[in-house]
Amino acid sequence: MTVLRDEVAGVVLAAGAGTRLRPLTLERPKAMCPVGNRPLVDRALDRVTPHVGSVAVNAHGSQPMLAAHLEGRVHLSVEEGQRLGTAGALGRLAPWIGGRHVLVHNADAFLDSDLDELLEGWTGEHPRLLVRHEAGRSDFGTARFLGASLLPARLVGLMPDAPAGLYRLVWEPAFADGSLELVEARGTSIDCGTAADYLRANLHVSGGANVVADDAVVEGSITRCVVWPGARVHADETLVEVVRTPLVTVSGAAPG
Repeated sequence: MTVLRDEVAGVVLAAGAGTRLRPLTLERPKAMCPVGNRPLVDRALDRVTPHVGSVAVNAHGSQPMLAAHLEGRVHLSVEEGQRLGTAGALGRLAPWIGGRHVLVHNADAFLDSDLDELLEGWTGEHPRLLVRHEAGRSDFGTARFLGASLLPARLVGLMPDAPAGLYRLVWEPAFADGSLELVEARGTSIDCGTAADYLRANLHVSGGANVVADDAVVEGSITRCVVWPGARVHADETLVEVVRTPLVTVSGAAPG
């Protein structure tokens, strides 16, 4: 029998340090980086909320902007000191989860899927991952994990309230014994971990047009660029495939 919506809790993982996306993440948490002028965390919440009874987001104490953005909207779990990782975050949230299954979504995973394919027919017996099969690059056989997963309640209850990862504790053992369910994504998926992929996600949403925040000022020339809130492009500037923030300009060109 397919699990019911009220039997599933949603958790958006947003406490990561965003090291690969620096220097952008020195200005705002990765989950707050806008794609199509909407923070990544909001896009993740849009995908998760229709499928679950309630939603939580984990953040780190070093991310006050993220905490302020989410206050009053979701259950917020703020981690202080060492980050707890993907499994530890669920262990910390165990009292709130309350014995339910969990739909987990990485905040930095851009998906234009509605996640129906991930939930369809899931019985809650085995862990399930949203994946894309790619030759030459994989996490599980030929499958690359796309940042959204389902975790049975019986496994959620085993997660420690301490730094730990789902890959080692759940997915790797389940893949080894054949119980890991892999579901092919139908839509576009982009891991916004690097500047090139972050720019690509924005241009996917815009259809290749510039993405400019309402309060940004553009006096110069821009092509396939992202201009953040509060940023300015001066009249003597010509920018191509970059992310302009109030403090930095970061090339989004893919490595050659």
